Amino acid sequence: MDTDVVPDASRITPPVYTPEYTDAHNTNPVSIKVNLNAGFPINQVDSPYHDIRIAHQAEGQAIIQLAQGSVPANRDFNLIWTIDSGYSPKAALFSEEVKVSDDSNSEMYHLIMVMPPTDGIAGNQHLAREVIYIVDTSGSMGGTSIVQAKAALKMALQRLRAIDTFNVIQFNSITDTLFSQAQIASQSNINRALRYVDALYATGGTEMYPAIEKALTQTRDEERVRQVIFLTDGSVGNEKQLFTLIRDKLDDSRLFTIGIGSAPNSYFMTRAAEFGRGTYTFIGSTAEVQDKMLDLFSKLETPVLTDLQVRLPAGAQAEIWPRRIPDLYLGEPVIIVAKTASYSGAIQISGQRANSTWGIDLPLVGGLQNNGVAPLWARAKIKALMDSIVEGADKEAAKAEVIKVALQHHLVSKYTSLVAVEKTPSRPLWDSLNMREVPNNLPHGSTMGQVVGSLAQTATGGQLKLIIGLLLLTFSLLAVWRMNRQGAWS
Repeated sequence: MDTDVVPDASRITPPVYTPEYTDAHNTNPVSIKVNLNAGFPINQVDSPYHDIRIAHQAEGQAIIQLAQGSVPANRDFNLIWTIDSGYSPKAALFSEEVKVSDDSNSEMYHLIMVMPPTDGIAGNQHLAREVIYIVDTSGSMGGTSIVQAKAALKMALQRLRAIDTFNVIQFNSITDTLFSQAQIASQSNINRALRYVDALYATGGTEMYPAIEKALTQTRDEERVRQVIFLTDGSVGNEKQLFTLIRDKLDDSRLFTIGIGSAPNSYFMTRAAEFGRGTYTFIGSTAEVQDKMLDLFSKLETPVLTDLQVRLPAGAQAEIWPRRIPDLYLGEPVIIVAKTASYSGAIQISGQRANSTWGIDLPLVGGLQNNGVAPLWARAKIKALMDSIVEGADKEAAKAEVIKVALQHHLVSKYTSLVAVEKTPSRPLWDSLNMREVPNNLPHGSTMGQVVGSLAQTATGGQLKLIIGLLLLTFSLLAVWRMNRQGAWS
């Protein structure tokens, strides 16, 4: 049902097709073709959830397509490619020149990709950490999702060191914590946590706010680095409220999100990690849990470059996104986009690596030219403008700027749409239009009964209290009726 917190809940929880119907009819089919230009020699290309065909082209380029041509849209498509970057970070720059319509000047758009090294990374000294694990046990996590979440959480617990403290928080319609405060990662406490995780099961609604609030407001140990690790499919509609909570309560914590299941809410998961100054990890299969969690903890323990900075030629003006550039971690590139005037020179990228400074100069002209860089910059700016509204910026001013950028670059945004006009009428003008809900595909690996049930069970606290009140009133009336009957008989 629609609520004050999620006013469009009825619209974002449509019915779903049964898996048998989807398999028989290939509902909502999707085909994908990727022209990959990596900027570096490609080492490996893989898609863990779909069969693909790879046609290698010139060095650093390949064409990737779905092996089946088209498939039902019931899971995320994930394309992974690696390069042979050697012992030091590498960077590539792609540029696009766009003519300004009202004069002869041009604007230059740039995409900078900083890649971590693949060889010779020595483990840093481990930090003392306070790790808070939040796990989603709502009905939408039924099926393989809860299995993946429990496996990931158990592995995380077993990696804790004696210098760490930890706690586990689960949520569905209610929030429950293993300990009242984070406890030392002794073997007895870890064993208690493993038994707690073994008993978790998926049921009820998705009341995420209290769990995040509890994790971020627990008494903090100033001697430890607090890392909040959040495992969920992100099946919520009150993202703005949650982003505001993270911004207001995060303090010095870092929030790392782990998307569970075949079709998690990647918008919420990615943005929550960005607001939380962490990273987003996607686990789409139980077989991936060990590798993905090992990668995540390697990132947490081993930043390759910190304090990344971008410097332009003297006197140059540029608009760069993101404004606050994240650290470079193992296995995860840093992407930066910029808009400049048309001029020569070089962009300088630098950062701290262990006890030394790493840097590289990238010429602004003469590099790789690619169409599509300008829309990437525009999308990054629109994203930053929308985030600024959550952070308290003037909504109308941000909206006007979003519309301006979206129209200039022909993009769909919250305030702009693209309209297709059918030249040949396919319906007589005198026929009335009918409206109906179109079912979605059930996410791959989900359990039909639990997903459908979770839609009805997801309610706010007010709704639950109303339901409980009506039940109590019914029981009271039945009791009074029975007592009256007994009095009449006596």
